[in-house]
Amino acid sequence: MNKYELAVVVNGKLEDGEKNAVVDKAKALITRFGGEITSADDWGKKKYAYDVKKTKEGYYVFIKFQAEPTAPAEIEKRMRIMENVYRYLLVSDEKELVVKNEAPKAEAPVEEVSAETEAADETEEQ
Repeated sequence: MNKYELAVVVNGKLEDGEKNAVVDKAKALITRFGGEITSADDWGKKKYAYDVKKTKEGYYVFIKFQAEPTAPAEIEKRMRIMENVYRYLLVSDEKELVVKNEAPKAEAPVEEVSAETEAADETEEQ
C-alpha cells in the first residue's frame, strides 16, 4: 500500500453541516476503493489568493491515507464531479520514491592498444 494525501477545498458559503457532508463523502470514496484513512486535518475557512467561482474563501481539509496504486485514479475521477468541491489535489505522500527495475548505466568500453600497434604508430611518425 502506498501513502497519499488528498487536499480538498470546499465552498466557503456552506453551513458546517453541509461542509461536513462533503468531507464525509470524500472520506467515503477513499474507503470505498480500499483506502485506509490515517489522519484528517481540518484547517477551517481560509481566504483565497484570488476569487474561485466568484467566492473569496473556502474550507480546507487535508486527508492522509494508504491505498493501492489504482485507488487514486478512481478517487480523482469521482472528486471531479462532486458538488461544492472547488479544488482538490491528490498527491503521493512518500518521502522518497524508489525507481524499480533501473539497471546501472554501463561505462563506455576502453579501447586497449596493443604494443604492436604502438610500435607501428611510432615508426609511421618518424
